[in-house]
Amino acid sequence: MNLLNRTGIFLTVFAGLAAGQQSRFVVVQKLSGTVGFYDSDGKHIGDAKVGQHPHEMALSPDGKTLYVSDNGVVWMTENADGENTISVVDVASRKRTAVIDLGTYRRPHGITVDPKTGHVLVTTEKPNALLIVDPGTRKTLKAIDVKGTAPHMVMLSADSQWAFTSDSNSGDLSAIRLATGEVSLIRAGKRPQGQAFSPDHKTLYVTVADEMSIGIFDLTKMAFVGRVSTGKTPVRVAVTPDGKTLIYALQEANSVGFADIATRKETGQVNAGGPTMSISLSRDGKTAYTGIQEQDKVVAISVAERRIVNTFSTPKGAGPDPVITLF
Repeated sequence: MNLLNRTGIFLTVFAGLAAGQQSRFVVVQKLSGTVGFYDSDGKHIGDAKVGQHPHEMALSPDGKTLYVSDNGVVWMTENADGENTISVVDVASRKRTAVIDLGTYRRPHGITVDPKTGHVLVTTEKPNALLIVDPGTRKTLKAIDVKGTAPHMVMLSADSQWAFTSDSNSGDLSAIRLATGEVSLIRAGKRPQGQAFSPDHKTLYVTVADEMSIGIFDLTKMAFVGRVSTGKTPVRVAVTPDGKTLIYALQEANSVGFADIATRKETGQVNAGGPTMSISLSRDGKTAYTGIQEQDKVVAISVAERRIVNTFSTPKGAGPDPVITLF
């Protein structure tokens, strides 16, 4: 059956292969090299085998396909060359259907999809680049030097004209004009990582892990304009649909933090019981999800009540990281 989500995009919701179960959550399972599928209660219903140590994933605009960055190492501080592929996973069958070879570009990490073209944008750490990939032909169309080092996550502007990478080792935000490959570096701070847009896409929020803060970037000026102080080691961030609240994973604080955007103040934390690796919101913005890699569990937190409302387990040794809600 087809359901219309809040942004007007139709997503395919299907009967699963096991006992008619539907997949509601998809989780990148970094340590086991899989993508896990879970039903609405958080029950594990299947895995798709992907490359070694995947880090991030992106959903195609029609909701039918996942693109997974096969990074090849667990931690970005490692020196190994890692892998050089993107796994293509069919959501309905829960199977990897293709592998995109990135050639000499290794350790893909941040990944997103251009809704206008269907092209996949992915960062690589060896060398430092942003690739534009055509998943239809499985070819890299363009490779852009981001000018910073260790590009981590990538976000695409609403008009698909600009991409932004958080360059963890050099401490920059790269603003990349995709048509020309022109790059402007904006100083972010020590170890920028996660990113999230304001609802109007005029502001970009970037976690700065080693400075216990979230940087605020005005995209109309392409400039840094301020910070929100946070707890220890913010690594990922989301913005509530009303644009009023930042929600973020505080890895070394074992918690999820909340901050008021208007006052730029942290307003609370919820202890998640372990190092929080990721943050994502349900489609209605009412629930936040974070992966606890070391404990093989995903924690769900009520945004309004700021308390844990559910915890579901992944297979032992899976190492859950980012979570996508399918409907």
